[in-house]
Amino acid sequence: MSLLDETRRRIPSPDAAVGAATQRLLDAKTKPRRSLGRLEDLACRFAAITGVERPPPPVKAIVVMAGDHGVAAEGVSAYPQAVTGQMLLNFARGGAAINVLARHADARVVVVDMGVAGFAPDPAEAAVREIVRRPVRAGTDNFARGAAMSREEAIHALETGIAVADELADRGVTLLGIGEMGIANTTAASALVAALTGARPEDVTGRGTGVDDPGLAHKIAVVRKALEVNRCDPGDPLAVLARLGGFEIAGLAGAILGGAARRVAVVVDGFISGAAALVASRLEPSVLPFLIAAHRSSEPGHGRILTELGLEPLLDLGLRLGEGTGAALAMSLVDAAVRVLHEMATFADAGVADSGA
Repeated sequence: MSLLDETRRRIPSPDAAVGAATQRLLDAKTKPRRSLGRLEDLACRFAAITGVERPPPPVKAIVVMAGDHGVAAEGVSAYPQAVTGQMLLNFARGGAAINVLARHADARVVVVDMGVAGFAPDPAEAAVREIVRRPVRAGTDNFARGAAMSREEAIHALETGIAVADELADRGVTLLGIGEMGIANTTAASALVAALTGARPEDVTGRGTGVDDPGLAHKIAVVRKALEVNRCDPGDPLAVLARLGGFEIAGLAGAILGGAARRVAVVVDGFISGAAALVASRLEPSVLPFLIAAHRSSEPGHGRILTELGLEPLLDLGLRLGEGTGAALAMSLVDAAVRVLHEMATFADAGVADSGA
């Protein structure tokens, strides 16, 4: 049995009885019942996922996967493809937005090269040695002219993501955020969402890195062409991923599967991470209860993803950067929810009268 098939089979169901017990613990705290609203829901969900009714505060990590896309040759991005590798180094050196926000959230950032074109950093640099090098190959093919990758490569990327999540779980991580970097990957995400949901390209394709109106029209046309060239069957999500995806998107889908199999809650960032979550959920619907939507991206296709996944995002800040930035912010909310369980007094402890209502 392949690692992918084994992982899909190992995904458990969250423990609803544990979640209910956690709610009873929250009800005993010095506050009116349910007055912390969705923060209480978060605590109960995290408890049900981990299977512990009073779980320790989460150990947090954010996986940022990077990959290049052949479709960048179609001129769909405002930035050149070289930026993918340049930003990968920026992540490793701690200078990107995700690094700032992850430090604020007390989350480790794990940078993974899934297939960055022309990436040859100086191995003597200490930061470079921190990059996890797992390239499938140096970027996908141009899916406007054929499949982005082979089915075998898609499986390889998925299983790489599973292995990364497994390694983090072995190190005690209980809350996993996912983020990405890859010039032209909003085009790939748009194509994936259109193919998997039947949405029109113009309804799920946005400006990405900031293309102007003619650039957006061209980008929509490229997505439409890709759908025509590849003629994907939404009932075969692995084939859709291979034809229209990216190595970093496939890797993140694998990380979601791997995290769920280890009872690790997964905080999904924005549009591209959401596309990975959509792929993962189509490959194995049992991952859905393990997903926490960090925020609502300003990319138009993200709303369709959230609807398909049945998720309500925690934040709506107009973010569209990616990198896992929204996930880092949302992880602080999960942390806060769990800390209420540990640090807030009960009615009995504080000598406060409880209405019982």
